[in-house]
Amino acid sequence: MIIQNFKELAKTKERKLVLEMLDVGLEAIDTKKVIRKTVLVNGDELKIGSEKLSLKQIKRLFVIGVGKCSLDAAIELERILGDKITGGIVIDIRDGGGLRKILAIHGDHPLPSKKNVEATSEIIKLLSSATEKDLIIFIISGGGSTLLSQPENLTPEEEGNILQCLFQVGADIKEINTVRKHISKARGGRLAKYGYPARAISLIFSDVPGDNLEFISSGPTVKDTTTVDDARKVLIKYDVEKESGLKNIQLMETPKDDKYFKNMKNILVVSNKVALEAMAEYAESSGYKAEIRTTEMTGEARDVAVEIVNDLHTAGRDRVLLYGGETTVTIKYLGRGGRNTELAISALLHIESGETLAAMASDGRDNTDFAGAICDMITKETAHKLNLDIEDHLEHNHSYAFFEAEGDYIKTGDTGRNVSDFVIAIKK
Repeated sequence: MIIQNFKELAKTKERKLVLEMLDVGLEAIDTKKVIRKTVLVNGDELKIGSEKLSLKQIKRLFVIGVGKCSLDAAIELERILGDKITGGIVIDIRDGGGLRKILAIHGDHPLPSKKNVEATSEIIKLLSSATEKDLIIFIISGGGSTLLSQPENLTPEEEGNILQCLFQVGADIKEINTVRKHISKARGGRLAKYGYPARAISLIFSDVPGDNLEFISSGPTVKDTTTVDDARKVLIKYDVEKESGLKNIQLMETPKDDKYFKNMKNILVVSNKVALEAMAEYAESSGYKAEIRTTEMTGEARDVAVEIVNDLHTAGRDRVLLYGGETTVTIKYLGRGGRNTELAISALLHIESGETLAAMASDGRDNTDFAGAICDMITKETAHKLNLDIEDHLEHNHSYAFFEAEGDYIKTGDTGRNVSDFVIAIKK
């Protein structure tokens, strides 16, 4: 069981089912399992997805990874490929252990740092040594935009200020990553450029609603369709220069020459759809009628919560509604919490008898050490007994403090997975 406080939370049949479904969903997107399904070696033949390569024709094989799935993926690639790997580097949010050929670097998240910049420089240096006789296997996953940091004309702290401004006003991931691409020498197709002319295959773990490859970790191996003008429009829209105190933020164009991408194959290996389908199947086997409402959930967390609860109000009995995606939070007060706990506390204001809802980050980190939260009438009753004002905690962005006191937070620790967020709503 991945959920560490399962027993404490499973107070009703419906809660137990929700938590079991979350566990099933996380198992379905286990990074090592995904790699095992995607990468196969048969004698001298290497099969990666639908691509087949002769190991005899590869002089050197490098593994380069960024994001919250990169460490587990690297461990599994070393198990599969062994001494066929020449070397490599992965930057994850966790410490690496047991790797022989690939260097694992623990980077900082959610804001860039000098450590991330130095690690990224090592990746660029390694890629720049590749030739047309080499093969590069990239691992690209959520969190990679921050970990893969190489700002131009900015310090890591200044880049962090820009991102903080965008986070606080509730900019969506496409807007944020459009800016990120144009302030960095490592995003927006640049890793593909550095690795050219080597043959390269990128294994992409999606955490972006809609699975648009060029926005997952700011698309370091994908040709970018956004421009400097697009990034500038985002900065102007949210008045970032004024809010961040940075004047004349310098933007740079991403590589547009097709030659850098002709040897590059990008493969989407997993998304939230895989997890949601596994959850739906489990719910059906438990006697419920399940429906995946969307894999592209977006919008303000507190507003999305109201929409989901309204869906639940009109649902029939024994129904399970499933949602995947990534909401945003407009920060009005300097409270503590994440988009999932904010969604849950907003839902709590409207939830009725017989209804249960859980919202959770698949990586186990909802901007805090909580993965998310579960709520129902028990949550309301406990809050009342503890004199916790639900509306006040929501208004002041204090969802973490609310669930910390009330107790219905979900704990998993870092899961080594990242396919955005899940919401499960049950009507008994």
